[in-house]
Amino acid sequence: MKKFFVDEDITKASTIDSEFYTSEESFLLSKEKIFAKTWQFIGDTYEIKLSNLLVPHTILPGFMDEPILLVRDKDDTLNCISNVCTHRGNILVEHSCTESQIRCKYHGRRFELSGKFKQMPEFENVQCFPTEKDDLAKVPFGVWEKLIFASITPEMKLDDAIGEMKKRLSFLPINQYKLEPTRSRDYLVKAHWALYCENYLEGFHIPFIHNSLNSVIDYGTYTTELYRYSNLQLALSKGGDDVFDLPKDSPDYGKQVAAYYYWIFPNIMFNFYPWGLSVNIIKPMGTQLTKVSFLTYIYDESKLDQGAGNMLDKVEREDEAVVENVQKGVRSRFYTNGRYSPARETGTHHFHRLICEFMNK
Repeated sequence: MKKFFVDEDITKASTIDSEFYTSEESFLLSKEKIFAKTWQFIGDTYEIKLSNLLVPHTILPGFMDEPILLVRDKDDTLNCISNVCTHRGNILVEHSCTESQIRCKYHGRRFELSGKFKQMPEFENVQCFPTEKDDLAKVPFGVWEKLIFASITPEMKLDDAIGEMKKRLSFLPINQYKLEPTRSRDYLVKAHWALYCENYLEGFHIPFIHNSLNSVIDYGTYTTELYRYSNLQLALSKGGDDVFDLPKDSPDYGKQVAAYYYWIFPNIMFNFYPWGLSVNIIKPMGTQLTKVSFLTYIYDESKLDQGAGNMLDKVEREDEAVVENVQKGVRSRFYTNGRYSPARETGTHHFHRLICEFMNK
């Protein structure tokens, strides 16, 4: 497989080779090399607040397609386990339900709500049975306030991925944020998932693409902070309106913060506004197709449709148009890679370096 390289010195570096966006081999390899080893946002605790509740999920449907199961047992303990029966691979739970145990509808194998094997009919004469292999696999997961994350085989702790965001935004009452389905939606973008992410990771294009957003944020003070597996783009308000009420112990106290744009490698964006949170999940579907899911969590409804968090649909459609154009361009025989702006594209450079790190292992 081709090795990808991006120089650590942004002033010398060229962008990642265009083959990463166009190669079917690279796209398929990224499943195990990148996505299986990182964390995904899978929902919030509100949907699984009752004891004996079983809620099925799929990690990145249409790409990873990993069936998992969130279970809150009678002791109020939250478990995340495989949703695949250890007998013949049947999907165990297809819809949310309340049960005192997990029972496979195919041949009757039963499990405790922790995933531990319990009983199997017609297996009396099977030798060396049961073993730990007959238990449902435990899926690594973690919770920040009400937000739930899971991974298949994570290379880093969850806190390594979201710890900086947790610390910086500890003043926010995230447990009080409520998902609003009527303001949540999916977008289909005819482009590679990484092109969508790298567009998000630089504010360089804002004055050229987003007139409405540029009118409310101060582009001159727009900054990017890099962390190991994440980064923050901090947007200050141009007029001082529709900003966060920050506590005195915040490192941003005294600033007119309009938005905190957090990106978690490889494909999750947490956009915090005074009204609440927009979670953007970038879901690969093919080398030229991506589904982008916007999940809207509202805290202060009176601040909706104002400031940097206003007209998100318009901003999204503007991003789609330019990213789809880039998708056409990177397939050109005359394009391989470009250079970075050290002042404005540190986030994209950081992203490309992480892609190289994971893909080259």
